Amino acid sequence: QVQLVESGGGLVQAGGSLRLSCAASETITSFTAMGWYRQAPGKQRELVVGITSGGNANYADSVKGRFTISRDIFKRTFYLQMNSLKPEDTAVYYCAVARGYEYKFWGQGTQVTVSS
Repeated sequence: QVQLVESGGGLVQAGGSLRLSCAASETITSFTAMGWYRQAPGKQRELVVGITSGGNANYADSVKGRFTISRDIFKRTFYLQMNSLKPEDTAVYYCAVARGYEYKFWGQGTQVTVSS
């Protein structure tokens, strides 16, 4: 069972930045993909960005040019750098990892609140 521990959420003003971290209990090279999802109140969970083991990243249109996913194999951690934050980015953010074609393991979620 893979454990994922998230950190880095919080309250920030519009235009500000945050970096989320997701630390895995085992080497991240064992995953076929890693990703970040978010869920705003009253909305469905949506994929923010996913990155394959080969390094191909796919961003949601709403965050392109503002958010960046990265990874540190030695720390078994991947990150979501969020810049130019907007109030509509407010949500609970979840990290997830895949084995095969499905995201199977999830973090506990971290709240990101962007004030206007």
